[in-house]
Amino acid sequence: MVELKPTKGKLLIAEPTLTGDVSFNRSVVLLAEHNDEGSVGFILNKPLEYSISDLITEIEIPFQVYNGGPVEQDNLYFIHKVPELITNSIEISDGIYWGGDFENTIQLINKKVISEEDIRFFLGYSGWSSLQLDQELSSRSWIVVENDYESALIHKSADAFWKEKMVELGGNYLLWSNSPENPSLN
Repeated sequence: MVELKPTKGKLLIAEPTLTGDVSFNRSVVLLAEHNDEGSVGFILNKPLEYSISDLITEIEIPFQVYNGGPVEQDNLYFIHKVPELITNSIEISDGIYWGGDFENTIQLINKKVISEEDIRFFLGYSGWSSLQLDQELSSRSWIVVENDYESALIHKSADAFWKEKMVELGGNYLLWSNSPENPSLN
């Protein structure tokens, strides 16, 4: 398997051996930024028990909210695929954008112009200081893969996402795809 370098828009797949880390165990993370100063990403497969309407009362539609990571969990972030509707967004890659005019976004959601297929909300984010992610990659905590879903990643089901990536990686990862989340409870 060719080892990819982390760059904006790539996915980080938690190695199966990353079981002691509550935040990142069996995580799939979208890298929203990666440069000499550090990295920022959002965990895509950890839905929370909240909907966006629980957190922002002005939003009338109950879109799912995800745990984006352990940093700044009292802040709300979002990625989307509609930059023509949400101004001031930052392109991550492959038609996926980060943030933008939040007041306008609220109005567009309530008018049903933006659907759950277009946007995903996160509490918190995943962050790494300069060289920290490189060190974690060297210690085999993560696997870097291409985002083959492109903007369809926004509405990818979280339920079996990590397991699907284990199957795609094949080899020894196939064994992990069917293992229980906590092997000690087996």
